[in-house]
Amino acid sequence: MQIFATDIDEPALTVARAARYPEALLDGVSPERRERFFINDGGSYVVNKVVRDMCTFSPHSVIRDPPFSRIDLISCRNLLIYFGPEIQSTAIPTFHYSLRPGGYLFLGTSEGLGQHPHLFATLDKKNRIFQRRAHDERPARLPTGISSALSRFSGGGSQARYRAHGERSLRETVETQILDHFAPAHVVVNADGDIVYYSSRTGKYLEAPQGVPNRQLFTMARKGLRLDLRNALSEAMETRQTVTRENIAIDEDGERVQMISLMIEPLAERNKEEPLFVVLFIDVGPVRSRSEAESRLPRRADADQVDLERELRDTRERMQATIEEYETALEELKSTNEELVSINEEAQSTNEELEASKEEMQSLNEELNTINAELSRRLEELDRANNDLKNVFESTQIATVFLDRNLVIRSFTPAASKFFHLIPSDAGRPLTDLAGHLAYPEFKGNIHAVFETGEMIEQRLARDEEGVHYLVRLIPYREADAAIRGVVVTIIDVTGLTEAEEHQTVLIAELNHRVKNMLAVVISLVNQMATRASPRPKAFQTALIGRLHSMSRAFELLSRENWTEALLDELVRQELAPFDLKRIAIKGPNINLKPRQSLSVSMLVHELATNAAKFGALSVPSGRIEIEWSKTEGDGRFNLFWRERDGPKITKLPQRGFGLTLVEREVQYNLRGKAEIDFEPDGLAVALEIPLIH
Repeated sequence: MQIFATDIDEPALTVARAARYPEALLDGVSPERRERFFINDGGSYVVNKVVRDMCTFSPHSVIRDPPFSRIDLISCRNLLIYFGPEIQSTAIPTFHYSLRPGGYLFLGTSEGLGQHPHLFATLDKKNRIFQRRAHDERPARLPTGISSALSRFSGGGSQARYRAHGERSLRETVETQILDHFAPAHVVVNADGDIVYYSSRTGKYLEAPQGVPNRQLFTMARKGLRLDLRNALSEAMETRQTVTRENIAIDEDGERVQMISLMIEPLAERNKEEPLFVVLFIDVGPVRSRSEAESRLPRRADADQVDLERELRDTRERMQATIEEYETALEELKSTNEELVSINEEAQSTNEELEASKEEMQSLNEELNTINAELSRRLEELDRANNDLKNVFESTQIATVFLDRNLVIRSFTPAASKFFHLIPSDAGRPLTDLAGHLAYPEFKGNIHAVFETGEMIEQRLARDEEGVHYLVRLIPYREADAAIRGVVVTIIDVTGLTEAEEHQTVLIAELNHRVKNMLAVVISLVNQMATRASPRPKAFQTALIGRLHSMSRAFELLSRENWTEALLDELVRQELAPFDLKRIAIKGPNINLKPRQSLSVSMLVHELATNAAKFGALSVPSGRIEIEWSKTEGDGRFNLFWRERDGPKITKLPQRGFGLTLVEREVQYNLRGKAEIDFEPDGLAVALEIPLIH
């Protein structure tokens, strides 16, 4: 089925192409039809794709544009009521031309066929349904516009002609009866002598000639009438006056004659158009024998006049014979002319057929142009949609494959080639026929589950040989009617997300471990300080808070580095920042320490710096400290040297305090290293050898 929906209003066509109707306008549509032919889109309904594809919308005028052809049904409701009679007389034949034989015309309840009831048969008068009749007459030329000549059909003349309809009907009846019974026989001829109208009782004066039927008056006139008839008609044509001929004898059966009077009068109402003439045959007396008829002719005064009349009659007879011979030749010429006319009519008929074919071809061309315009518009929309979709696929870099219900590839994105070894020519092939390196044995079963349930399925695949994690999504492919026509397979690289999750798990575990270790260190520190605590609580509090602040600074540095590794240089400088860094020389390569080592080394530096500030080089203005470390590449250790210069002179070996004891124990037990502490005359010297944790 193909529906051509036309209008002369482009905005109206734009609204119609959208095929969107408010819910209030569909009150008369049954729920079954709504479900079958419409798609609910919020507060409105949209005609579904199956029906929409049947319709071709096009601007078209039933008056100006070439008509369509071979149409089965024309629905033209409430249009003709806005047309005048002249436009209606053009539109109705156009509809007749456009329909197939037997096609249907559906008009509005206030519309009719007007002046063309012969073109259509009425099937349902109430609902204005008509059927095209076969029209054997020569088809009228299809109009291409509104002719100004049609204006003569408008006006009030028709009302004036029928104002006294009842009175005129009686008059016409009386006049017809009088003409039939009392008026003389007559015919109406044109300027060529062709008869265009016959009255009754003309057989006495005219007879059909032998051969091809024709309407020529002079050929049909009986013997004795032709000469006078021809002369009288010629005179009437020249003078445009009434011409009368008396005492004309017409042969009845060779022995008897009928005397008549011949009167030819122009038809006045037709003078402005083609001239027509009324020829009246008026009988004079009854039918008589030829001798009796001649005896009743007026007598002449002398015999010479009789002889002249006889001679004149003979001359007339000879002239009549000559005329008959001339007419015979003329008839032959007419016959030839008729053959030429026949050939011309055949040529004209062929030309009309060609014109009809041309008009039909023009109509088909108009239909093709309409369909082509619709297709071009849809192709442009499709190209734009395809370009947008292609750019989306290429920009997202997500592997996507569109499959139908038989797992045949409909389309795919470039990124999908990595998993299924796809090339452009693989579209249309089953995906199961192609080799792929995706480790997903449940792939086919999950696709069938999507078809059955209509729900999306997600599956995260384990790390492959390249160390990459993937997330596979199987999403049902739905069309406008919400039916599942296939499945969309998307594959996303989630390695970063997986590694982040794993790292987060490790961090949480490590954080728990570090918190436990930190608490253990604090508990150990408190226990050690408690065993050798100063009798003064204030001193105990100050020492404990200082050590906790040292641990806090180390924690802050590790938190800044996301608890991965901390530079030894930053760790040392951060712990010595509360002291005068101008008196401290720091030197060494970049060494990264793990979190546990960082906490211990930070505490060691804090204890040494605190001890130097109380008793060592930092306790006098001239004292200074040198800190240097180096890395041993072979066994994965690093050495840290602490030397105090120009501090208080050491004359005898002092007793080790809690701070140096804490340093020695921390290196030996927690860092699994070695610590050498010497009291040189110039100041304290500490050498630490600590293994690196990888």
